[in-house]
Amino acid sequence: MKYFACFLSMKDEEKSQKYRPQHLDFLKKMRHEKKVLMNGRFTDGAGGLIIYRANHLDEAIQYAKEDPYIQVGAREFEIHEWELVSEYNFD
Repeated sequence: MKYFACFLSMKDEEKSQKYRPQHLDFLKKMRHEKKVLMNGRFTDGAGGLIIYRANHLDEAIQYAKEDPYIQVGAREFEIHEWELVSEYNFD
């Protein structure tokens, strides 16, 4: 399993507020399915970060495209494979 850092940059603050509950439900479902390792917002309002768990980049991109924020145009995304380095085992 590989990890992918997905930056969700703010595109439309009004849509982000409106669709926040759907976005949070999506993240909860993805964490339950072990497709999201962690996520959080940037405190400066610039957007947020999601760490996806996927077999390859195309799979992670597909996950990002399923996010309600992306589907309604509230956020844009940029995604990169990410190498996790930690003393903790998250698996």
